[in-house]
Amino acid sequence: MKRLHRRHLGDLAIDKSFEEALEVTQIHSVAGLLKNKGSLVTTRPFRCPHHSASGPALVGGGSFPRPGEISLAHRGVLFLDELTEFKRDVLEFLRQPLEDGHVNISRTRQSVSFPAQFTLVASTNPCPCGFYGDTIQPCTCTPRSREQYWARLSGPLMDRIDLQVGVNRLKPEEITQQPTGEDSATVRSRVEAARSQAQQRFQGTSLRCNAEMQSSNLREWCALDDATKTLLEAAIRKLGLSVRASDRILKVGRTIADLAGDDALHTHHIAEAIQYRTIDRLQ
Repeated sequence: MKRLHRRHLGDLAIDKSFEEALEVTQIHSVAGLLKNKGSLVTTRPFRCPHHSASGPALVGGGSFPRPGEISLAHRGVLFLDELTEFKRDVLEFLRQPLEDGHVNISRTRQSVSFPAQFTLVASTNPCPCGFYGDTIQPCTCTPRSREQYWARLSGPLMDRIDLQVGVNRLKPEEITQQPTGEDSATVRSRVEAARSQAQQRFQGTSLRCNAEMQSSNLREWCALDDATKTLLEAAIRKLGLSVRASDRILKVGRTIADLAGDDALHTHHIAEAIQYRTIDRLQ
C-alpha cells in the first residue's frame, strides 16, 4: 500500500480518521474491490443490496471467507430498501453484527472475523398494498395479512433499530411549493460539533461515538434525574420495551443532547428519543 501520512487526509469526504480509512481500505482490498491498487478509500461506504440477497451475500462466506455487504459497509451506511421483502432468516444475520460490531465466519479450513460497524438505514411500506394509515387511499389489506407482513421483522431485530419513524404522504402543497429546510452545511456543522463533544467525552477510551457505549458506560454518561427516570419507566411499561431497547433510547437521548450542545441529559431529550420507538410493531 502506498505510504500516506495523516496530513494528506484533510479532504476525506466525511471526516474519517486515518485509522477508519485504513480499516475500510483493508476490507475492500480483501474483497478485491479496490479501484486503484495502493490507494486509500477516502469516502464512507454506501452499500445497497437487493432484497433477494442471500445470507452469505450479506454476512460473507465462501470456501475462503470474504467479507459480505455488512462488512463492506463498515464505517459507512448499509441501506436496505423494502426491508420486509428480505427473507426473515437473512435479516436475522444482522442481529449479532448490530450488537457486537463484527461478524464471525467459520469454515473447515479457517475461522475469520470481519469488522461490521455500520449504520443501518432501512425503508419499507406499512403493509402489502402500501396504504395502511393513509388519509387519502384506503388500505385493502386484511388485519391478518398486515400481521404476517410485519412478522417478517423479529422483535430482537427491531430492538436493534434505534430510530423507527413513520413518514406520511406529502400534502399537494408540500409537493408543489417544495418548502426549504436547513441547508446541508448548517446541519453538518451541528453534527460535527456533536461528534466533537462525544469524542471529548470518550477520551482515554476505545469508544468513538455514542452508539458504541455499553451498559456500563450508560450509568456514567447517561445519568438521569428522578423525573426523567419516571418518564422512561412509564415508556418501558407502555411500549413493552426490552432492556436493549431502553439502552438504545438512552444512547439516542445522549446524541440529541449533544446536538443541542447540552452536557447533561434532560427529560425532553429522553422524551424525543422515546418518540422514535413508536412503530416497533406496526400491524
